[in-house]
Amino acid sequence: MTHTTDPADRSADRPADRRVLLDNGGRAPWHPLARQAFVQAMDDGWADPRRLHAEGRRAARLLDGAREAVAAELGARTEEVRFTPSHTAALHSAVLGGAGARRRSGGDVVVGAVERAAVLHAAESSARTHGGTRVVVAVDDHGRVDADGFRRAVGTPGVALAALQAANGEVGTRQPVVEAHEAARAAGVPLLVDAGASLGHDATPHAWDLLAADPADWGAPAGVGVLAVRQRVRLLPRGPEDPEPWAPGGVSVPAAFAAAVALQAVAADRAAEDGRRRELVDRLRAAVARIPDVEVVGDQADRLPHVATFSFLYVDGEALVTELDRAGFAVGSGSACTSSTLEPSHVLAAMGVLTHGNVRVALDRSTTVDDVDRFAATLPGAVARVRDALGVGGL
Repeated sequence: MTHTTDPADRSADRPADRRVLLDNGGRAPWHPLARQAFVQAMDDGWADPRRLHAEGRRAARLLDGAREAVAAELGARTEEVRFTPSHTAALHSAVLGGAGARRRSGGDVVVGAVERAAVLHAAESSARTHGGTRVVVAVDDHGRVDADGFRRAVGTPGVALAALQAANGEVGTRQPVVEAHEAARAAGVPLLVDAGASLGHDATPHAWDLLAADPADWGAPAGVGVLAVRQRVRLLPRGPEDPEPWAPGGVSVPAAFAAAVALQAVAADRAAEDGRRRELVDRLRAAVARIPDVEVVGDQADRLPHVATFSFLYVDGEALVTELDRAGFAVGSGSACTSSTLEPSHVLAAMGVLTHGNVRVALDRSTTVDDVDRFAATLPGAVARVRDALGVGGL
């Protein structure tokens, strides 16, 4: 499915008061081809792919085809790709299994300060289990990890595993993955790359030893994750013995097949689509920067094409999300990986920027220039109303 690169074309015949979804990070609307593939696989791939009868073999072929398609996009071998129950499950398996397989080398796990909560928690758990430490590498005020600090950390004796995201899903900043991988390889330490926010939106990372990705982020069904492991890397299964150690009980064939079809679809027109969204994000960032007492965060250029985050002084994030929701706009707030708690963002805290009054926007492939302009026109009034309600409107 190929979209026109003219954003205005998508605004035709849309009611001005329609709801606008701007919280597409981690759970985007299904790509039309993903929906079509899912329905097809429900008819052809409903059986257990481990069975030897014709129905089982048909399901197995769909699953194998899905793995092959994902592997091609990752630059990996088919046998290096497996499906998991979720992106979080993939991250947990990668951290705990990767570090567990190297427990004789040490128990330390090196992570960037702005990794998603699933990575930070798994690193802490693994380090505690194996008598090591979770080593956190600082980031700059754009959210980019200190490459020299990362190199020093992975080069220290006793490191079992290192983890670094391809790009931060909350502020959009890309990470120095190539440099980190070179440093990790020189130290003999496997590097886990979390591509959960970037795959399907940005250039596919190829400098990795383990990689986790989130199909729901690129418009595929939730309920399936991707975990890729290079053949040279050992991964220790965690949990009780199971015929499917990375997805106990098996994976959903329709979900896996739809994930692969959607990935192929978004990769096919990524350059045009992401160029379009980058223009929209630039437009939005410029408009928001004119609001008093706002901090527009993240790298302005070296970033994901569809993510924008701003923090407002004297504003409660929950109240602002509610006010915008009332106006017809769905946005995120707090940390992208723990947003349901509406706790202050550990990502913004690590960057040393304003952590409260935060709005996180992730544009979908269907977002139009009219959607962005309407949001930009609505936001100043919403911020002012929240400030007035808190009694700080005149500050």
